[in-house]
Parts: sequence; C-alpha cells; structure tokens
Amino acid sequence: MIGAEFVALSLPPLLIGTFAAIACALPGNFLVLRRQALIGDAISHVVLPGIVVAFLVTGRIGTWPMMLGAAGAALIAVGLIELIRRLGRVDAGAAMGVTFTAMFAGGVLLLEQSDTSSVHLDVQHALYGNLESLIWLEAAGWESLLDPVALASLPPELTRITVTLVAVVAFIRLLWRPLKISTFDEGFARAQGVPATILGLALVVTAASAAVAAFDAVGSIIVIAMFICPPAAARLMTERLETQIWWSVAFACLSAVLGYVLAGYGPLWLGGQNSVSAAGMIATVSGMILAATALFAPHRKAS
Repeated sequence: MIGAEFVALSLPPLLIGTFAAIACALPGNFLVLRRQALIGDAISHVVLPGIVVAFLVTGRIGTWPMMLGAAGAALIAVGLIELIRRLGRVDAGAAMGVTFTAMFAGGVLLLEQSDTSSVHLDVQHALYGNLESLIWLEAAGWESLLDPVALASLPPELTRITVTLVAVVAFIRLLWRPLKISTFDEGFARAQGVPATILGLALVVTAASAAVAAFDAVGSIIVIAMFICPPAAARLMTERLETQIWWSVAFACLSAVLGYVLAGYGPLWLGGQNSVSAAGMIATVSGMILAATALFAPHRKAS
C-alpha cells in the first residue's frame, strides 16, 4: 500500500483529489457566509458547455482553452439570466435555475454528439472525472519524488490543480482583511473604501478558476460538493472565520482521502468484486461529514 505501487497508482489521484477539494473549499467558505453557496453549483453547470465548445474549436483539452471557454459560457449565462428575468418577468432565482439547467443539458448534448474519443471528455467524465486513471507510470517508488526525469511525467492535472491551489491561497491571503470585512458587513466595507462589488466579482472568478481546474480531473460532482459541504460543516464547528478556514481544509482533506480509500477498498471489504467511483464516494463522504456536524457540532443550534 505504501511502496512503489502506491506511489505510481494512488499517490497522484490522492493528491489531485485533495488539492481540488481544498481549492474549492477555500473560496466556498466566503460564498457560504455570503449566502451565495449555490454559485459553486451554478459554476459547475455553466462551465461544461464552455469547455466542450473550447475543445471543439481547438481540438484539445488545455488550460487556457478551458478557461476561456468557461469564461465565455459564464458571460452568456449572465446575459441569458438577465434576458429571461426582464422578458419573462420572473424571479432572478428562477431565471438562474432555468439558465444553469439548460446550459448543463446543452453541454451534455454537445458531448454526446461530438467525437471525443481522442481525449478524456465524455458524459461520464464530465460527471465523475477520471481520478482513478491519473496514474504516474514512470514512478519507481518514493525516490521518484526526487527524480527530475520521473517528475516530468507526472499527470498534468496535478500540476494544474497545484498551481490553482497556490493562486487561491494567495488570493485569500493577500485580500484577507477586505474579504473578511465585506463578507460580514458590506456597508461598513464600502464606508472604509473597500470596493465590495469588485471584490465579490473577484471571489466568484477565483471560485470559477478552481472549478475549471478541478473539472477535468474530478468532474462536476466533487466540485459541487466541495464548494458547499466542507465550508458548511466548518461553519457549524466554530464562530471564528480563521478557525472555520482550517476546519474546512481538514474536512476537505478527510473527504478526499477517506472517499478515495473507501471507493477502492470499501466494496472489497463488504464482499463485492468491483470498486466504485472515487468522485462519487468523495462527495458522499463530504455529505456524511456535514450530516455529522449538523447533529453533533457545538454551534449547530446557533447556525
């Protein structure tokens, strides 16, 4: 379990799943406190057609095409929401629900009608990701972590999500004080000269970047779960934002590691023959953690 086979077959998926969970959970804390938690859900739905169109145009799955495609899809979604709200005279929430569902369905249809045989991009991949297949073939053991030649063959998804996680941490660290003030009291933040609107937009962009970076490896299921479950569970554990951040990171790591292990070995322990989806199990574990904190956390009554 901890030898050469673990390094080659399990270490990269574990790291990718863990880093993706943390990258989504960190901005998720502020989205939950701002009562914008479903923005994470919306982002995961909107990015799919953008990513598919980017692939159809460029013929490859790359970081910049994915980001630009997702950004274009987000702009279209905003326009559609406003159009539906004005022409249909319906509530903004209803307009958002229709738009996000329709765009996700459109992305699924595009996937089914497109030739994606040359890349890991299909309906199942969009939902579950391809976490189990992100192995490190050149790894010969733990010593490969110090071998530049072996490191060059690491799955590109690991590099992508690592860079994204560093960027998310840097964003929160550099803008910690204005983020904190505008999250709890937007009026006071504006009085102090904090550009609350721009800061809120930057937070959404950061969350979208994390979602896009994680989407290719872990699919939409983990992205949705990690934006909401670890931060919500952490909120029930403490009333201090700093402590909540650390709790959310701990819950995200626990969900990723425990979910991955249970997906691979849980069915075997119960007498089954096949493993189950790692993404689905990670999301399930995160939901179970949230349920446990809702029942037993010290601040469950106050939240």
